Amino acid sequence: MSFASAMLQRPITALASALTPATAGAVRTAGARTTAAPATAAPTLNENDFLTLLVSQLKNQDPTKPMSSTQFVAQLAQFSTVSGIQQMQTSIASLASSLSGNQSLQAASLVGHAVLAPSASAALTGGSMQGAVNVPSGASDVRVAILDANGTLVRSIDLGAQSAGLVRFQWNGKAANGSTMPDGNYAIRAQAVSGGQAQGIATLAQGQVQSVMLGNNGTTPILEVQGLGSIPLSSVRQIL
Repeated sequence: MSFASAMLQRPITALASALTPATAGAVRTAGARTTAAPATAAPTLNENDFLTLLVSQLKNQDPTKPMSSTQFVAQLAQFSTVSGIQQMQTSIASLASSLSGNQSLQAASLVGHAVLAPSASAALTGGSMQGAVNVPSGASDVRVAILDANGTLVRSIDLGAQSAGLVRFQWNGKAANGSTMPDGNYAIRAQAVSGGQAQGIATLAQGQVQSVMLGNNGTTPILEVQGLGSIPLSSVRQIL
C-alpha cells in the first residue's frame, strides 16, 4: 500500500503523535518499568497533516533509494481524489438542504388550495364531492361507484368513453333513490372497460390543504388535507 493510501484510509498514531503531542498517548520508561498514559482517541489527518508527513517522508528517505517521481505524483493524486470526494459530499449535502428548504416553502404556499391525491375514499362536504380516476389507456366506458361505511352502493357515476389520463368526476350527494346523503367520508371505486375487459383503476380525491408540517426525517413536507388526512407532498398529483 502506498504512503498516501495508508495516511488516508486509517488514522496514524505514531506519526500523528509528533504533530499533535498534546492528544497522543504518552509512554514513559523508567528502568525496567513502563507505564502507559490513558489512551485517547486516535487523531485523524487533515490536508496540512498529510503535506507535513509527506515532506517529512521526503526529508528522511533513504538516499540510496529515493522516492521515484512516479510514486510521489501517485500519492499526491490519491490525496487529491479523496479531497475532491470530500468536497463533493459537502456540496451535495448543502444542495440537499437547499432543496429541502425550497420544498418546504412550496408546500406552505399550498395552504388553502385544493389538491388531488391518490385515495380510496373521499369526503362529501356541503353536498359536494370531487375527485378523479386515472385511466391507463383509452376506455370505452368508465364508471365510479360511491359506497357508504357499510360497503353498500350509494351511487354509480357513468363517465362514458374516456381517453388515457386523469378524468375528473363530481357527486352532488344524491343517492340512486334521490335521497340526500349526509356529509362524511365515502369509499370510491372505479373501473374501466377496454377491449371488452373491465379492470379496476386508481382513484384520486380532492381536498383542501389545511396545514403543512415536516415529516419525521425533518425534510419531507407533510400536508394535512381535508377529507384525506396527512399525505406527503410527493403524493399530490394536481394542484387546483
